[in-house]
Amino acid sequence: MALEWVVLGYAAGAEAIMVLLLTIPGLDGLRKGLIAVTRNLLKPFLSVVPFCLFLLMDIYWKYETRPSCDGDSCSPSEQLRHQKSIMKSQRNALLIAAALIFYWLLYSVTNLVVKIEQLNQRVERLKSKE
Repeated sequence: MALEWVVLGYAAGAEAIMVLLLTIPGLDGLRKGLIAVTRNLLKPFLSVVPFCLFLLMDIYWKYETRPSCDGDSCSPSEQLRHQKSIMKSQRNALLIAAALIFYWLLYSVTNLVVKIEQLNQRVERLKSKE
């Protein structure tokens, strides 16, 4: 199952980099190309949402089927393994949340940047008519 988490981590990283590039001031020359690339990648990146739901279900299933380790019923090594498993589940849940939030941010920022570009074009057309 490690491959799924690596793929999700790379997808979240790519989303974060695209949001960062779209919001950095001073990249006006590259902005049109970045907007085109980002708009073309939004649909494939939408597959992150069901993928995250699948991984969230996997975390839940592992949580429900995990043997309980209460008090003196476990050896110290079993207790440590149980704690590591809980930590991994929490880390993976944070990765899922980050991927979904970055996708939402990328979608929102892209739409705002496109609207700003359209409004700038309208202003230029109005200025040229005068």
